[in-house]
Amino acid sequence: MLLRLVSLAALFGLLFGFDEGVIAGALPLITKTFHISVTAEGFLTAAVPLGAVAGAILAAMYADSLGRRKVLIICSVLFALGSLASGLATGQEALVAARLVLGIAIGASALAAPMFLAELAPAKYRGAVVSAFQLMITVGILVSYLLDLVLEPLGAWRWMLAFGAVPAVVSLIGIFLSPESPRWLAMNGKRDKAISVIGQLQPDLPKERAVHIVDEIEASASTGDKVPGWKVFLSDTIRPLVIFTIAAFVFQQVSGINAVIYYAPTIMSHAGFDGASTQLVATVGIGIVNVLMTIVAMFVVDRFGRRPLFILGFVGAAVSLAVIAYAMQPDRPDLAPVGLAGLFAYISFFAVSLGPLPWLYMSELFPLALRSRGMAMASVANWTCNFIVVFAFPVVVAQFGAPATFALFGVSCAIGAVFSWFYAPETKGVSLEEIEKRHSAVTA
Repeated sequence: MLLRLVSLAALFGLLFGFDEGVIAGALPLITKTFHISVTAEGFLTAAVPLGAVAGAILAAMYADSLGRRKVLIICSVLFALGSLASGLATGQEALVAARLVLGIAIGASALAAPMFLAELAPAKYRGAVVSAFQLMITVGILVSYLLDLVLEPLGAWRWMLAFGAVPAVVSLIGIFLSPESPRWLAMNGKRDKAISVIGQLQPDLPKERAVHIVDEIEASASTGDKVPGWKVFLSDTIRPLVIFTIAAFVFQQVSGINAVIYYAPTIMSHAGFDGASTQLVATVGIGIVNVLMTIVAMFVVDRFGRRPLFILGFVGAAVSLAVIAYAMQPDRPDLAPVGLAGLFAYISFFAVSLGPLPWLYMSELFPLALRSRGMAMASVANWTCNFIVVFAFPVVVAQFGAPATFALFGVSCAIGAVFSWFYAPETKGVSLEEIEKRHSAVTA
């Protein structure tokens, strides 16, 4: 059951990645259809992260009352409706509205699915399990790039966008038939059901141990007569978690990853690759590297730990972005292979570190009673920065050029490396309840 539920929850990562990445190949065709400006192009592309801000807030409001499972059911419906509406859009405004709906689904599921996964997984596998969500994001991006490559010669951007309804329906059926998170069940007084679900997830675990796990969950969730208020996030024990998780996502976004994902073919043109098909082939190469290195991350995150990988990722990304910036000189088309190699290296370092680790940290660090709200604050910071970067990228490139833009991303990664050296914690192999004991003042 654990493998089935991990696959199911990670399917929301595929939807996330698909609906983010598919616009890369569809955007040039949409621009020709609706004759939109550079600024409008930025807003159309950034509609997804803008909607995700609202989705993260809504998920935080209802993840504890409705449960992780019901939130994911609603997300599946929104993914299906948003995909179909995108494919049927008759104008720019309708397309923006449809992508806002997709953004809401992405923002909510990006909070609920990692939470669902972290609360299902045994401590020794939690890093790999939660990283499965990030892996499926990269798979979704690759699938979208491949679909773009096949349909671009036909100009079929509507089919590109509408295809997302297929995995959405699959996820809806799967999550509808799945149990709720045992930690949510225990937190809401459904003790026997929580013990039963833990037994199904870990069939080799003695029942006495399952009962002990539920006892620990109930103890960690106990806050007296009331749930802690928002002011607890300003306490000396919780405030550092808020600052760290928000900063981790800010640095992830200002590394420029979503500029690369959303505008990959455009970046390829700046790097000296001519022709839409050639640009899409190179873009598919980026998607393949992204998937392969995320698989590597799943094997190393619980072996080498979170902290060293986080530091390595920022350092490697900074160097790679410096190479990309150098290779994008407008009068040096001969440097195109160097730029592509730099992009591959950047994607590798991001996928093994900067991609999965902020999501993993976010799902691990906050105490159970504060988890949905803490993750929401980090998610809102993530999607707000995502929106700013994606919206501003085409405008900044037009104003200052691609080399300067990627140099700025590189400087941001260098600052991120210093930040992670001083502040990144290590949570490898530690249970969520043990992590919570480090911040036990929250229940005082």
